[in-house]
Amino acid sequence: MKHTSLGIALKLGATLNFSLMYVLIRLAPGVPTGEVVFFRGFFALAPLLVFSFFTGGPRVLVATGHPWLHLRRSVTGTLSMFLNFAAVTRLPLADVTAFSFVMPIFAIVLAALMLHEQVGPHRATAVVVGFGGVLLMIAPHSGLMGGLTTGSTLGAGFALSGALLSAFVVVFIRQMSTTENSEAIIFYFMAVCAAAGAVSMLWDFQPLSTWQVALLVTCGVMGGLGQLCMTYSYRYAEPSLLAPFDYAAMVWAVALGWFVFAEVPERIVLAGAGIVIVSGLYIVWRERRLRITTPAEVPSL
Repeated sequence: MKHTSLGIALKLGATLNFSLMYVLIRLAPGVPTGEVVFFRGFFALAPLLVFSFFTGGPRVLVATGHPWLHLRRSVTGTLSMFLNFAAVTRLPLADVTAFSFVMPIFAIVLAALMLHEQVGPHRATAVVVGFGGVLLMIAPHSGLMGGLTTGSTLGAGFALSGALLSAFVVVFIRQMSTTENSEAIIFYFMAVCAAAGAVSMLWDFQPLSTWQVALLVTCGVMGGLGQLCMTYSYRYAEPSLLAPFDYAAMVWAVALGWFVFAEVPERIVLAGAGIVIVSGLYIVWRERRLRITTPAEVPSL
């Protein structure tokens, strides 16, 4: 029997953890992206390891018969993390969150191309409308409305590229879900993130203050907790039921951006995000109606 209320609570907890993680990264300015990725990956392993003692034991974290599939998923997810964290330092929190909502739309296109899934006219229309919303979100960062800044343009490019790579991760996880357990998928992803971040520090390293270290360690732990909440939410409720609660991240982003950084999202960005959210919700409704299988683990930062 599925405890849907617990699944929803875990999903909301995951979105809040990831939003707070963005805030912590912004509160530690000037830290190279590679160092942030290292702390995010390495210290996310701590809650995962502790939790494993209450489930299948630490062995379940490394149990796999397909290491190359984990490597493909982990490298792609790590690249996405680099891009998203680079975007966080260049864009308002609400903008970064809005761009992340494009991922499910990208995933529909990639699933059709790579997995040969059927995309009917309803979902195809939702994808096209969703990309219209993307164009609205890009507008303030493209110079079309004036006030163009290099950081803003790069941030938008990083955020969209990160969403595209996250969509690839969704496709990879769909291919892995029949043979690999969620704990192993998370463990190898975090391990590769930590390793990639450590390697990047060989040529881009900055000594950190005690305050910065504290912020980034907390960032890693919260990221690990968020990943666990996200994964286990799908054990208590159907993915199609939980999918709409992903958009709670926009509420957290707007509220935290306003309270912590005095950021007020531009109306056109919110309008574009609204279009993308409506398109995503329609896709979820359509998948639920047609009973299309959705992945039991989604990429997250």
